[in-house]
Amino acid sequence: MLTPLRKALKWVGILLLVLFVGFLGSRVWFAQSGAPLEPWHTFVPEEMTVAELDEADWAAYLAREDKLFSDVTREVVQKLPEDERIPSNRYFSGSIVYPPSLTHDWNRSYEMVPVGEPAGAVVLLHGLTDSPYSLRHTAQRYLAAGFVVVAPRLPGHGTVPAGLTEVEWEDWLAATRLAMREAAARAPGKPLEIVGFSNGGALALKYALDALSDDKLARPSRLVLISPMIGITRFARFAGLAALPAWLPAFDKAAWLGIVPEFNPFKYNSFPVNGAVQSHRLTRALQASITAQARAGKLAELPPALTFQSVMDFTVSTRAIIDAFYSQLPANGSELVLFDINRNTKLGPLLRATSYSALMRLLPPLPRNFRTVIITNEDSGSDQVVERSIAAGLSEEVVRPLGLSYPLDVYSLSHVALPFPSSDSLYGSAPDPKENFGLQLGAMAVRGERGALIVSLDALVRMSSNPFFPYMIDRIAPPVSTAQAGTPENAASASSAP
Repeated sequence: MLTPLRKALKWVGILLLVLFVGFLGSRVWFAQSGAPLEPWHTFVPEEMTVAELDEADWAAYLAREDKLFSDVTREVVQKLPEDERIPSNRYFSGSIVYPPSLTHDWNRSYEMVPVGEPAGAVVLLHGLTDSPYSLRHTAQRYLAAGFVVVAPRLPGHGTVPAGLTEVEWEDWLAATRLAMREAAARAPGKPLEIVGFSNGGALALKYALDALSDDKLARPSRLVLISPMIGITRFARFAGLAALPAWLPAFDKAAWLGIVPEFNPFKYNSFPVNGAVQSHRLTRALQASITAQARAGKLAELPPALTFQSVMDFTVSTRAIIDAFYSQLPANGSELVLFDINRNTKLGPLLRATSYSALMRLLPPLPRNFRTVIITNEDSGSDQVVERSIAAGLSEEVVRPLGLSYPLDVYSLSHVALPFPSSDSLYGSAPDPKENFGLQLGAMAVRGERGALIVSLDALVRMSSNPFFPYMIDRIAPPVSTAQAGTPENAASASSAP
């Protein structure tokens, strides 16, 4: 005779089994429907292994990268099916978004070297599915301040989306170590900073934590984290299950969470299951490192962290940045900058009530061990923004006008918007016409009927540039050095790459 508890467990087990079978069925259905896999979904370039990365120098990494891009040209670009030779395909050599034909191919790793003695060095780490393009404006500002800039293309990125189907997060961290070795050698004894965006923010912090216990790793003097991926959605924990049907060749599309046209020259649109799995593994390893170093009493040795984060972020967990990281920090000079929603937007009546209270739900009680800054409207009836700051250990708020305004038709920033100024030629709302990157994705006013575009409206409606970038970049980079020749206008002349 089954006890009530055993009966309940039996029915729970049956329910879970039914849900699991239904989930697998949906993945099989996905594999049998929709767009087919294209060459950029099936050809996997051969990246360096962790062991090779740890032995290699920057020149060796660039040499392998040259081979990767040659392989992509041979196996993808030159073998492109006739029906994919269209103006919006980044892998068609005649398209308007073919990277080698643009003002500069920012998919590749690059260094920028100032004229004269460097003031320091900085490593820039881009995000998942991204490329070194995302931090190019930050790079130019550091160059103008006299810093050597090292910006690696992380393994699996910049080539074809299939590159992310076999990569592991340890590969990204090994590439981070290589870039830091290069940067430290370029400016010995000088400030050594590391800037990470999104997934790159997780790598930057993981490296800095590892350096606390490994004397062979050059310690950064400062961390700058932009929308850092310290925690992501719970779905990623189980994302690997979504790829189970892909073990059978007939269902190989199940290895992808999204198969989307590749119209962006510097970012993948298609997303493999493995990308979500590796990001989740990285965040778990990162949070374990934070906890371990906190218990060992070593977080006081961590360089000060300056973090910029939108209160509204669909990609990463803003709460995890505070709960899993900042709440663990001793008073070491760290700072958290939060970009609030627009409390004066004309879309205000359409915002969820929880959006208005999100900010207050995030922050722990005062006093805090870190400086807190809120970039928000001067008041609910003004588009002018102010900086509301509270110093570490204090409770008094200081308000400073910034001379910047929140656009009335923008209700919040987004995960992807922060590192791009409004003038960015690809993502900016007022793109600089001097550069050609094929499309001006951030300046498109999307109006029309559904179903007409080759992409979802989400890709075009999401805020893709930061109206407060002037404030952010002034906080990130050192003052411009008059002794150096590296301004954004003439960065190319002072650089070894772009």
